[in-house]
Amino acid sequence: MKIHVDIDCTPEEARAFFGLPDVAPMQAAVMQAMQDRVMTAMKATDAETLLKTWMPGGAAGMEQMQKMFWNAFGGAANKENGK
Repeated sequence: MKIHVDIDCTPEEARAFFGLPDVAPMQAAVMQAMQDRVMTAMKATDAETLLKTWMPGGAAGMEQMQKMFWNAFGGAANKENGK
């Protein structure tokens, strides 16, 4: 014998029925704290600092990366041509 029961309730009502705590206020507080930290970090960081962090060598670093790619791709082309 099978019994099928449909319960129509909201998630909040289900949590209250099972005695689970309401975590919505805590979640809102944590999300607000995260948002405040991200906004503070964004205000403290300018574009020049970001570029220096991402590309420490500046233009010289870009030239080195370009040479590395040319050597890598040029070496692959030479292998295909039998050189």
